[in-house]
Amino acid sequence: MHGGQRRWWCIVTYALGLAGAFVGIGSRPVAAQEGPDRWNDARARALVALAIARRSRQLADTGLTDYKASAHGYLTFLGQVGPGFPDPPKIVRSDELAVEVYWRTPNLSKQRIIGQRDTLLLPGDIGYYSDRYGIIQNNFPDSIRLGDGHDVHDVPHPLAPHGPDDYDYLVTDSLRITIPDRVVEVYAIRVRPRDAGAPRVVGTVYVERESGALVRMAVTFTRAAILDHRIETLAVTLDNALVDRRYWLPRHQELDVVRSATWFDYPVRGIIRARWQICCYEINRGLDPRGFAGPEIASLPPAALAAYPWHGHILDSLPPDVAVATVDDVRRVEDAARAIVERGALARVQTAAVSSGGISEFVHINRVEGLALGAGATLSPGAAWSVSGRGRYGLDDRQAKGEAAIGWRSAAGPSLRAFAFRSYRDAGDVAEGSQLANSLAAQEFGADHTDPYDVRGVGVGVDAGERFGLRWALGVTRETQRGLAVHAAPANGSYGATIPALALQGTRVTLSIDRSPSAGPWGIDWRAHAELRGESYTAADTVLSRGAAAVGRAFVSAEADRVWGVDRAVARVSLGGVSATSPQPAQEYVYAGGDVSGPGYAYHAFAGRAVGSARFEWQFPVPAPALSLGRFGRTPARAILAPFLSVDYVDGAAPFRPLAAGWYPAAGLGGIALFDLVRIDVARGLRTNGRWTLWIDITRDLWGVL
Repeated sequence: MHGGQRRWWCIVTYALGLAGAFVGIGSRPVAAQEGPDRWNDARARALVALAIARRSRQLADTGLTDYKASAHGYLTFLGQVGPGFPDPPKIVRSDELAVEVYWRTPNLSKQRIIGQRDTLLLPGDIGYYSDRYGIIQNNFPDSIRLGDGHDVHDVPHPLAPHGPDDYDYLVTDSLRITIPDRVVEVYAIRVRPRDAGAPRVVGTVYVERESGALVRMAVTFTRAAILDHRIETLAVTLDNALVDRRYWLPRHQELDVVRSATWFDYPVRGIIRARWQICCYEINRGLDPRGFAGPEIASLPPAALAAYPWHGHILDSLPPDVAVATVDDVRRVEDAARAIVERGALARVQTAAVSSGGISEFVHINRVEGLALGAGATLSPGAAWSVSGRGRYGLDDRQAKGEAAIGWRSAAGPSLRAFAFRSYRDAGDVAEGSQLANSLAAQEFGADHTDPYDVRGVGVGVDAGERFGLRWALGVTRETQRGLAVHAAPANGSYGATIPALALQGTRVTLSIDRSPSAGPWGIDWRAHAELRGESYTAADTVLSRGAAAVGRAFVSAEADRVWGVDRAVARVSLGGVSATSPQPAQEYVYAGGDVSGPGYAYHAFAGRAVGSARFEWQFPVPAPALSLGRFGRTPARAILAPFLSVDYVDGAAPFRPLAAGWYPAAGLGGIALFDLVRIDVARGLRTNGRWTLWIDITRDLWGVL
């Protein structure tokens, strides 16, 4: 296939791939066991009966006839990408809402949006169900609905009159809440469905001991209750406060909905997160019933919404759990639910799906394979088990590559995989760009930023999940490695040679340790990665004449950033070292050089037994023209400039890339624009082998899916 045909194949296939991808409380334990004899015991039945009676007679018990309140909330859409979702989700859009809340006996509800503003951080056409724009009144009606009935529909409330016919109850904790002039005793009651295959609630309700008033709900739903099959998890938390020392009314509410595609096993998910604070109650005002006519949630005209007197900027005032964008709160509700019912009652089961770790697994270009096309599929015979297969074929090297695997994942998170594979592994430790940008640059200009070598074998992998704030994974493979030759030709220029990988057979053990991005001291957010690797091998040719040899290798990298007002300081460092008995395999050297680890120098210009890299940049906004994207919004009227300095160190240079030991500094300027999605870097190496380099790419946050 010549260069022109290859170019059009690449452009068309990437377009198709991109279109498919974006779719004060203290606790003391109650002396109770959680065995089957404790569920529905006399105390649990008495508390639940009291709570049901209070719920059905609360008007007569308290004298509440109506109220008006004010609600302030944030409705946020977040995106999370990358195989295994290693990074926290990113905010795509956030709406800040001011709502007037009205309620009247017997169960009339009206909510009016009087203020709304939003910020769009990534392009998207985002819409919400109407009930996302308001609070949940009265801790749900007896028949629970969410998402206008599209998420959950007609699920019986655990404290409805017929709740005991559908649910089991277990008293677990006694909580003491201190409020002015009063100490309130609250019991935590776990709720599980009698039939785990029915549409039901799972979670915990908190009931005041004396009155039976519902103080808090933290629940999720069985898989049968969730109608939208795209939903992975759905968690709701409702907190009430004692108003006028008599009425338990809404105070704080949280909703989290996590969704991903059902037919496409692809590392992209969307998260809808709502956070509400309710205050300023006015009790028994004599509200006119006619004011409750029409839809429950209404809105003022757009001009009136925009005129609402907001304070500060929307992103500055986001609640911490939204701004940090973790999913720990969802996990807590889900973990509590899994402790109550079998995991299968909650898990979404995908029986079969097209799978991919990124768009470039469907199509990519490099100097060895030329244009390579691939596909994959995953079969899930059960909630814990999966069988997967992926394959691709290079049109220029005329070689098939692929992997077949069987995996098991426990409810607590650790997983195990067994696999057989043939792949082209990259010798580098640091990705110098996205596979999308690399394929385009390789096709058009011969700039292939990969150093592949052929690997085939079998192995097992264990992902231990998070321990001590770190994520641990161990892999053991028995494999054969060989060098590769250049088979393709670019549209312009020519490709460089591949690395002279040693042909060998060996056993390879790899321990990976990762710290996910999170806050550290002094306002610094940072992440880290470490990989320790050992390999015992024998050469597959005559180069190694004295039997087995071994390689020991370590690589550590860290990234940190800190916000200073509207500016941001970003630092990246990495260090790797290798020790081996002779001969040293070319594929086991430590490599640096490229837009990330060595701007201003050739790709993998630094190859040695010890290689380090450091980079520091300062990012600050500058005015820029805003561009209309139609219904997908407008680009921000600003861009970001990022001047940077970097330095690399090499010692024990590889003979095929000889270089004097020492330091290699560089300086450059980056530009970030278009919703911070596109970055352009220009750099100059400051030693004699340095040069001008230019690199254009998508933001690193999306490299995992490209």
